[in-house]
Amino acid sequence: MSRGPDATPITLTDDERAKLTGWARRPTSAQRLALRSRIVLAAAGGRGNATIAADLGVTRPTVRKWRDRFARHRLEGLADEPRPGPPRTITDEQVETAVTRTLEAKPKDATHWSTRSLARVLGLSQSAVVRIWHAFGLKPHRRDTFKLSTDPFFVEKVRDIVGLYVAPPDRAVVVCVDEKSQIQALDRTQPVQPLLPGRAEKASPDYARHGTTSLFAALDVATGKVIGACHRRHRHQEFLAFLDHLDATLTRPPQTTIHVVMDNYGTHKHSRVRAWFVRHPEFVPHFTPTSGSWLNQVERFFAQITERRIRRGAFRSVAELEAAIESYLRTHNRQPRPFVWTKSAELILNKVRKLAERLVPPIPETNL
Repeated sequence: MSRGPDATPITLTDDERAKLTGWARRPTSAQRLALRSRIVLAAAGGRGNATIAADLGVTRPTVRKWRDRFARHRLEGLADEPRPGPPRTITDEQVETAVTRTLEAKPKDATHWSTRSLARVLGLSQSAVVRIWHAFGLKPHRRDTFKLSTDPFFVEKVRDIVGLYVAPPDRAVVVCVDEKSQIQALDRTQPVQPLLPGRAEKASPDYARHGTTSLFAALDVATGKVIGACHRRHRHQEFLAFLDHLDATLTRPPQTTIHVVMDNYGTHKHSRVRAWFVRHPEFVPHFTPTSGSWLNQVERFFAQITERRIRRGAFRSVAELEAAIESYLRTHNRQPRPFVWTKSAELILNKVRKLAERLVPPIPETNL
């Protein structure tokens, strides 16, 4: 005995089948649209509503709804229909004015708009301004930083270092070297209150200083292993000591070239440091562009150890701080994971070029 009306037959053209398959498989498709596409594809394969519902984890009325919708309206029928509601109270002109004012003007006696100040000027409600900003991705309250490198060899250095990351030479090891200087041993003036259900960990805002240390570190780009050492001072003498430590500690096959990526800090270019590289020809220095230390991958490790071990720690002495850093390095090196460099040199250079063009508009041509 039939348990409901007969299922509407579905026949697809080649173009419809290709479109539906793309919607069902593409990871960027909305999940609602992907599910509806799978329902129609299954229906076109001759499967019944009950079978489709069981396979896709939906109800039979849902399968019947989108099967029938597709039969009547084809691909356009799978989109959501406009929902009833009150008419719009904000016109397109008001939206355009709000966006233009946010981007091209500033309020009097303030550096940026707030939702309330812009709403007062435009005669809108604060919630309306919030919705407009959200729709257009506008965040006047936020400010990021940037700095363009003025290094005359910026292009060559970017291609050199990125090339080491994405296509290292044969029989070579690439290490990123730098120092995280002036790490403070800070102790809170009162005991930290631990995390509890419904309450974040609490710490006093004031602290006692107990001295500083500097972490010298070398990140093996291929393995993610970090060789590190703490020194109380940050001079070329300590850097030379760390280079000797790196030479003695770094595991590599015989006849291997070690490419060392560093920034332009004066210590790295000291005459005695240059002499060290001359005495160790297997170590080849590579310098990041001026104001381009973001190319040095060890900076990413410094951010990691700061976030996970240093920033929220409480240390009663420099020795305690250094012990915590050394413990973190040992734990990290038990299961090291390399950072994956994904941007090509050309992608980086094109992005910098576009930023420079926005900052320095082209000079208009004149008739001489």
